[in-house]
Amino acid sequence: MCAAYATFGLAPAMRAGEVLADGGYQVHRDFVDFVVDGRPLLFQLSDLDAVSPLASDIPPAIFTAQVRSLLLEADAPLPQGRYVIYGCPDCADLGCGAVTAVIDRADDDYVWRDFAWQTDEHVDLDLNGYHGIGPFRFHGEEYRTALSSLLNGDGPGSRRRVLLIGARVALLAKLAAALRTIGIGADIAQDADGVPPDELRGYGAVAFGRGVGREQRAAVRQAFRRAGVDVPEVEGLAPIVPLLVAQIEHALDRSPVEQRRLTRLVAADGEAGVEVTSACRVRLTAYRLDRLARAHSHEVFDGLLEAGRHRIALDAKAVKGESFVVARTAGSVLVEAMAR
Repeated sequence: MCAAYATFGLAPAMRAGEVLADGGYQVHRDFVDFVVDGRPLLFQLSDLDAVSPLASDIPPAIFTAQVRSLLLEADAPLPQGRYVIYGCPDCADLGCGAVTAVIDRADDDYVWRDFAWQTDEHVDLDLNGYHGIGPFRFHGEEYRTALSSLLNGDGPGSRRRVLLIGARVALLAKLAAALRTIGIGADIAQDADGVPPDELRGYGAVAFGRGVGREQRAAVRQAFRRAGVDVPEVEGLAPIVPLLVAQIEHALDRSPVEQRRLTRLVAADGEAGVEVTSACRVRLTAYRLDRLARAHSHEVFDGLLEAGRHRIALDAKAVKGESFVVARTAGSVLVEAMAR
């Protein structure tokens, strides 16, 4: 098959972390995704919980080696000239499964072909090939410029730290512990006074508890402005740790809005409105506070949705009183308070 020319680019992406109801957790991963013809390549494959080899938390030497490998400056890591395009977000074990492809040179161009799901050193394209995906032929200059930029200090970086500001120290301590468990650094403070600018520039978001006043928030914002950094702010919806984790995950998402899979969440009148840009698994979790301020959670939907807008009925008990809905895909999180 003749490879058709396609555009090649890179964009920040994430695998969303999560604190699970059973006490388990899912680790947060930041990575650089491949954008082919203006759309993340990951979305063109089946709905996968996977990351590219260009992750922000791998050692710099390994990150550089991954980039040079994609530039064909090193031998392919797998037989038959195959390269890992997406792998397990929790480990580098091929046994967990990976999306691989052959990368070739064609004159000055680069060709990605024979995409497959691979679980050992050899692959059966008839059985496990991604038929209908590729081959893609990328202009050499565009391809090299995009990947080489990662070697020139434009890599994914890491600002997976959050400054937590609030009055309820016990809640903040639980939230900080949950964030650290999934791989997000967290520091607790009453304000940002006296924090060196270099430290402020290391935060990817600042989260305010419901008890933090307007003047205190303004002072924190001013401190970040003086440090020359603009960070997303999280207004804590309720003292529910998994809900706050979801809000912070959304704030840390640096992927371009137009390239996200989950783009809309509305919660009102006992329904959730969800919009996705490609077929994927979507999970909806409802959180609520009862009259004694006790937190409750309910999994209200878990299923595959096709691209488009969807209306999902919610269990009336799950969204009784002060309640909130969290929508999740593998790489996106949205949070909304239930409107009445």
